[in-house]
Amino acid sequence: MIVYPNAKINIGLNIVARRTDGFHDISTLFYPVKGFKDILEIVIDNNQSESITLTQTGNTVDCQPEDNLCVKAYRLINQAYSLPPMAMHLHKMIPSGAGLGGGSADGAFALKTINTLVGNPLNDEQLGQIALTLGSDCPFFILNTPCIGYGRGEQLHPFGINLNGCHILLVNPGIHVNTGRAYAQSQPAPWPTNLEMLLSHDIQTWKDTVNNDFERTVFALHPEIERIKVELYRMGAIYAAMSGSGSTVFGIFKDSPSQNPTFSDYFTKQLPL
Repeated sequence: MIVYPNAKINIGLNIVARRTDGFHDISTLFYPVKGFKDILEIVIDNNQSESITLTQTGNTVDCQPEDNLCVKAYRLINQAYSLPPMAMHLHKMIPSGAGLGGGSADGAFALKTINTLVGNPLNDEQLGQIALTLGSDCPFFILNTPCIGYGRGEQLHPFGINLNGCHILLVNPGIHVNTGRAYAQSQPAPWPTNLEMLLSHDIQTWKDTVNNDFERTVFALHPEIERIKVELYRMGAIYAAMSGSGSTVFGIFKDSPSQNPTFSDYFTKQLPL
């Protein structure tokens, strides 16, 4: 069975408070970018000696196969259900550690696919609970529709937003941002106006109201990332921001943006929303 785990962006990200469990409460809009995908194949293979195998092509992932979220997804379900041996192949196209949720999408799609292959013993709520043990972004990809995320991001509320007809330009400079360090240096505080209210206004207003709290810390450490955001607005973006803890910055445009030589040394992806 072949599936296509897609990227996401965060439109607005408020780091609300530090938690006693080491995590943070946030408020963010998860928005799926379904035109930008990895490729994941999972098959039942009763002839292999190991319970789960993983091969990979495409972009390099800096982890051992046993630490890949797809393999962990299999093992988590296998704790409750006796799964048959399975073979996985992952072709990575979404950059890793880029704020686009590529690894989280792979893990969540693996959960859903494994569940399908064995007759759907788990419903979406149960899959979401398992997904949270893989990572805070993983439950979003079980639903994979625009959602406001609260708590660690796992408290999901579908949010009606229509960006049809717009175009997005993703720009990744290849800088690795340590998410833990970015959280540690943040200054959590709830916004005066909640994110849902801000997003309900015309997208033209978002530039001045819908922020990503990580930008304050990350831009200070990596001014090059801030320059990408400035350049996207210079190109005519109606909204631009860093996604998650970075380092990808995205711009939303009314029309397809032209090529920009400023980004010639960066990874870029342009597509309709």
